[in-house]
Amino acid sequence: MSPTTLNEVAAVLRPARRILMICHIAPDGDAIGSLLGLGWLLRGLPLRADGSGAQAGERTLALVCDDGVPAPFGFLPGAGDVLTAPPPGPWDVVVSLDASDPARLGRAFRPREYGQAPLVVIDHHVTNVQFGTLNWVDTRAAATAQVLVDLAGALDAAIDRAAATCLLTGLVTDTRGFRTSNTTLDVMTTATRLMQAGADLAGITERALNYKPYSLIRLWGPALGRVRLQQHVIWTSITQDMRAAINAPDNGDSGLVSFLMDAPEANVAAVFNEKPDGKVEVGFRSKPGYDVSALALSLGGGGHPQASGCTIASPLADAEARVLPMLFAAAARNVKREA
Repeated sequence: MSPTTLNEVAAVLRPARRILMICHIAPDGDAIGSLLGLGWLLRGLPLRADGSGAQAGERTLALVCDDGVPAPFGFLPGAGDVLTAPPPGPWDVVVSLDASDPARLGRAFRPREYGQAPLVVIDHHVTNVQFGTLNWVDTRAAATAQVLVDLAGALDAAIDRAAATCLLTGLVTDTRGFRTSNTTLDVMTTATRLMQAGADLAGITERALNYKPYSLIRLWGPALGRVRLQQHVIWTSITQDMRAAINAPDNGDSGLVSFLMDAPEANVAAVFNEKPDGKVEVGFRSKPGYDVSALALSLGGGGHPQASGCTIASPLADAEARVLPMLFAAAARNVKREA
């Protein structure tokens, strides 16, 4: 497969009249921000009339995420338009956003229904398996939202306030408020451009990063009571019984795994989250120089060197027994020191 260029992606999207866009399950701010941001970019992009009788400007967009829009991102422009299942086709183009492999798109991804429509993969994860017809995967970017700002230039699409708000949310959340090691000068330049387009950095940071409902704060109590530290790995688990006891929603840990990573004694952090179907979602974090993306990929997941995750199809105790030795190995290996 020959490498895809940004101009090739733009050439496929620009004339398309029916576009299906899908982001990954259990979406974070970059997934939802990128989904909505691309939607706004395409809505504002003029569509030329053709010989079929269709009028210029008639473009149909479907924005889909299996799990819907998480509450912290409900403030984003267009959040109410996101569907949890795709409407009937046909589609001219299908776009995967912020997903490293097809499984991450969940039930919304239905390739048998796409016919000859090309699949365009837009992502920034180093673990991306290049599963599209066209793959634009920029691993130098801190977020898929940053990739879309570059795509806006190739499309010659204007970035309005709505698009800027969504895309800056992607940058803010994937860099943890511009604190990760991949926060480069290019990232800050992109953020400045989005602020100049009308995005409110302070408001986005407050809503996207500081959203912790009371029920999830209470969940931290029993979860922190189970915290363990061994061989520079810090971890805990969240069971369904813990959630039921305080009526906590089944939608993540509200940043607990990132909080654990603040411990100076730890190189790697993990939270094992038991799901209603008996599977276990595991979130990984690591300090600069320690790579958890390869670990996640080997377990069927993916992500970044410092922030990754996977789902284990086994009971909680078995998932911990399987994953913890791998975490100890990752915590003992400093990639920068050994490079």
